[in-house]
Amino acid sequence: MDHSVKTPPVLSVKMWPPSKSTRLMLVDRMTKNITTPSIFSRKYGLLSLQEAEEDAKRIEELAFATANKHFQSEPDADGTSAVHVYAKESSKLMLEVIKRGPQQVDSEAEGNVDGDTLFDLSGGRRAFIDLEEARELLRPLAEPNNSFTKIRFSNRSFGSEAAKFAVGVLSSVKDQLTEVDLSDFVAGRPEAEALEVMTMFSSALEGSNLRSLNLSDNALGEKGIRAFASLIKSQRGLEELYLMNDGISEDAARAVRELLPSTGEIRVLQFHNNMTGDEGAIAIAEIVKQCPSLEDFRCSSTRIGSDGGVALAEALASCSRLKKLDLRDNMFGVEGGVALAETLSVLSELTEIYMSYLNLEDEGAEALSEALVKSAPRLEVIELAGNDVTVKAAGKLAECIASKESLSKLNLSENELKDEGTILIAKALEEGHDQLTEVDLSTNMMRRAGARALAQTVLKKPTLKLLNINGNFISEEGVDEVSDMFKDSPDKLGPLDDNDPEGEDFEDEDEEEEGEEESELEAKLGGLKIKQEEE
Repeated sequence: MDHSVKTPPVLSVKMWPPSKSTRLMLVDRMTKNITTPSIFSRKYGLLSLQEAEEDAKRIEELAFATANKHFQSEPDADGTSAVHVYAKESSKLMLEVIKRGPQQVDSEAEGNVDGDTLFDLSGGRRAFIDLEEARELLRPLAEPNNSFTKIRFSNRSFGSEAAKFAVGVLSSVKDQLTEVDLSDFVAGRPEAEALEVMTMFSSALEGSNLRSLNLSDNALGEKGIRAFASLIKSQRGLEELYLMNDGISEDAARAVRELLPSTGEIRVLQFHNNMTGDEGAIAIAEIVKQCPSLEDFRCSSTRIGSDGGVALAEALASCSRLKKLDLRDNMFGVEGGVALAETLSVLSELTEIYMSYLNLEDEGAEALSEALVKSAPRLEVIELAGNDVTVKAAGKLAECIASKESLSKLNLSENELKDEGTILIAKALEEGHDQLTEVDLSTNMMRRAGARALAQTVLKKPTLKLLNINGNFISEEGVDEVSDMFKDSPDKLGPLDDNDPEGEDFEDEDEEEEGEEESELEAKLGGLKIKQEEE
């Protein structure tokens, strides 16, 4: 009998490749770096949030490709050096973008397709505006009898002196304005000056009859909301209100609720990327209850838990005209998901629903799926990524998908559907669904059988633009097989470079190591900053 002691297998922790969530985290971090005022932004100009997001995504893709190539050249390594290359390349490319400056074309005014005229300062270099520049930039708006009905001042940072001139111009045209965009118009200013400028603009525009008001990207908080009090309180026919990325806390949300005099005409209400929390969500819910005309509601990335989620879900029952609902990246949990499912029965006009990263789990996903089978017959977009949905909920999810003939985009990425769930989804898409353009089941633990079934189904759709099944456990033979299916239209198949053919074999024993690995990787990337010296 062999009494020798067997050495247990050594589990190696690999730092590469990073998960999808880590890559998104890096894009977000770079976007914030690029849009933060610095010695470089004063010299080269400050990029707008939209341009920064586009550049950050491109930088991350280039840096990932470079680091992945480095990792492939040393396959036995743990990936630490690849992470170093990833961070270094990202930092280098980020600095190049900042030194390049904004790339948008200057544009002072342009006609709108509906016959109205837009006065637009958002093009060109993002910069601080002094008095003389304000005189020059606003000259067309100051001309008598101009026909401007919409203004966009974003991407230009007004100081006190420039604002004093601007408010005189705005006061003279406020009665003809229908749309005002003041997003990101005090960037980099000290708080006291920024609040003074906001108050001046608010007073100048008080009493105007606006259809649309955009105050996003201004780090308002409660103080900023109240600085715009006179403008907000004077609006009784507002149809669109945007307060995204504004530091809308619990108190700020309550201030919005307090100041809005009338909400009966509001069709679009967006609060994306704020720190609202449950109590703030309850205040927003009270606004939503009074918005019977609401068609587009976005409250994504707002730190809302189950209590706030339930409050919002109940409030949305008053919005039977709703077409687009985006609640992504919150912490609703099962309770919030079930509450939302109960509301969906009255939302028969929904065409887009974004429910990713809500911690719904199987119970919440099943409740939503059952509700959607009976409602929203014209649904075009379903997003349920990152909700810990397993094979258990796949049957009801497939039933829901099968009932949506108008479906064009389906995102179920970062769940645990495996082969069995994937095959059910593929079968649900077999009949009809001729408007399908995008399907994303990346990172779902699927293997060859699931990948093959899904690929065979979606390839038959005449409008298909992209199938993403990256980040799964597909064998090399399976990858070759799927690639061969798409040989006549390779652009419709997403990359498969994050696929791990052996991933499932080690799934259970590596779970703890994977969590440690991701935390360590995020820590390494978390310190990514722009070098503050010229090179």
